[in-house]
Amino acid sequence: MSAWVLPDHIADVLPAEARLIEELRRELLDTASGYGYELVMPPLLEHLESLLTGTGEALRLQTFKVVDQLSGRTMGLRADSTPQVARIDAHLLNRQGVARLCYCGPVLHTRPDRPHATREPLQFGAEIYGHAGLEADLEALLLALDCLKAVQVRDLTVDMADTRIVRALLAGIPLADDAVARVHAALSMKDASELARLAKDFPVPVREALLALVSLYGDEQVLDEAQRHLPDLPGLREALANLRWLAGHLQGAKASFDLADLRGYAYYTGARFAIYASGANDSLVRGGRYDEVGAVFGRNRPAVGFSLDVKELVPVAARRPLRGAIRAPWSDDGNGGALRAAIAALRSRGETVVCVMPGHESEADEFLCDRELARAGDQWVVKAI
Repeated sequence: MSAWVLPDHIADVLPAEARLIEELRRELLDTASGYGYELVMPPLLEHLESLLTGTGEALRLQTFKVVDQLSGRTMGLRADSTPQVARIDAHLLNRQGVARLCYCGPVLHTRPDRPHATREPLQFGAEIYGHAGLEADLEALLLALDCLKAVQVRDLTVDMADTRIVRALLAGIPLADDAVARVHAALSMKDASELARLAKDFPVPVREALLALVSLYGDEQVLDEAQRHLPDLPGLREALANLRWLAGHLQGAKASFDLADLRGYAYYTGARFAIYASGANDSLVRGGRYDEVGAVFGRNRPAVGFSLDVKELVPVAARRPLRGAIRAPWSDDGNGGALRAAIAALRSRGETVVCVMPGHESEADEFLCDRELARAGDQWVVKAI
C-alpha cells in the first residue's frame, strides 16, 4: 500500500474547502457567543473511564483506545465532546446557576456513523446547564437554527420527538435490556409486524399504543392524532404538550414530528430534535435534553444542547466570494525597506498580500489576486490587475 493513502473515511481538507470550513467555524462560534455561550476546549485525549461513564457508555464502540506510555492506563480519543463538557460543568466550573458552554473541535470515530460520513468530524456544539424548564430547550433549538441561518443554510425543517413517550408506555412492563432494544429498533424502522410480535404479551392498551406510534409522523396534526390514540399516562401528555409548545415558537423553519424516532434513546431524557435542510443527505443538527449527562460526575444538573459536524455544512452552506488579494514583488531592487513597509501597512489593514517568489511571476495565481502592488515614482501603490 502506498504511504500516502489515508485510512477509509479519513481525508485531507484542501485549501478551498479548508478556507470555507474555517469561515463556517467562526460564524458558528460568533453566533453562540451572541447568545452568551462561553467557549471551552476539552482535550482530544482522556482516561477511558472518564469518556465512557454514564451516558458516554453508548460511545464505547465508537471510541479509539490507546495506552498511555506515562501511566500505563488506557486512554480514549473522544468520539463526542458532550461528556467532557458535562465534566467541565460539574467539576471545573461548578457554578450554581445557569452555565452556557460551546465548543468546536475534532472528534474521532472508529467507524462512520452514517453512510459516506467522515470518521473525523469537526464537532461544534452548544449546551446549557442548570435550567429544567422548556425555556432552555427552546433556547438551544433557536440557537441551532440561528447557527444554520448564519452560515446561510436554507429551507430548514425541525423534526421533533420525545423519549418520554415510549418510556411511559413501557413503564411497569418487565423487559430485559435486549428486549427493550428490539422494541426500539422495530419502532425506529416502523416495522409494525415485528413490533406486534414483540408486544404480543403486552397489555392491550400498550400494544395498541406502540403500534399507533409507527404511523405517527408528519406535521402538527400528528400531535392531535397522538392525543386521541395514546393513553393518558404520566409524562406522556406532558411530552406531547411540550412538543406543541416548542413547535409554536419556531422561527424560520417548518416543524415535523416522528414519535417513533428513538435515535439516542439511551442518551436523551426528554424532547429531542434533528434539523434538516434542502440538499442535505441526512440531519445536519441533532440535539435535545439530556438531564442525566452529569450524574456520573456528581452533579445531576438539567442539561440541553445540540451538536453538528461543520464539515457536513460545506455542501449546503452558501458559498462566499473569495476576497481578492494583492500581488506584490519579492524585492525592490535594493530598496526593499520601502516595499516591506508598504506590504506591512496593507496587512495591518486586513488585506492579504501575496509576495511572488523570484522566477515564479508567470505561474498561475491560486489566491485570486485582483490587485497588485506597483511602483509609482517613489511610492508603492495598489493597482487593479
